[in-house]
Amino acid sequence: MQPRTKLWLEQDDKLALSDYRLRLLKAIAEGGSLAAAAGTLDLSYRRAWGKIREIEQNLGVELVQSAAGGAGGGGSRLTPAGELLIERYDQFAIRSRDAVAAIYDEIFSPDSPTDPATLRSDRFGPR
Repeated sequence: MQPRTKLWLEQDDKLALSDYRLRLLKAIAEGGSLAAAAGTLDLSYRRAWGKIREIEQNLGVELVQSAAGGAGGGGSRLTPAGELLIERYDQFAIRSRDAVAAIYDEIFSPDSPTDPATLRSDRFGPR
């Protein structure tokens, strides 16, 4: 047996952030555009933009700033609030997985420690 976790955060009973949504924000930061991030995650631009708007609406804060394309090109970047959210969610996820691994080991596998990195799940969860 191996433990698995699926993490997400809600605000006012609405999905605010999940591993999937975090990947979208990170892809925007790394690629410098929403279109590139959408391509990286195999999403349509419309779906990716909808996810960003939903996160921002549920949290009540702007996370992504976009500039229109054209001769000079466009692009998207994270706001300071977006960068801080990524940092905090990463810390939350790491510490949560460390805690789950420790509890699992204590109860199920005291002689064989679990690597918390293996707790990530590729199964579908909140998107």
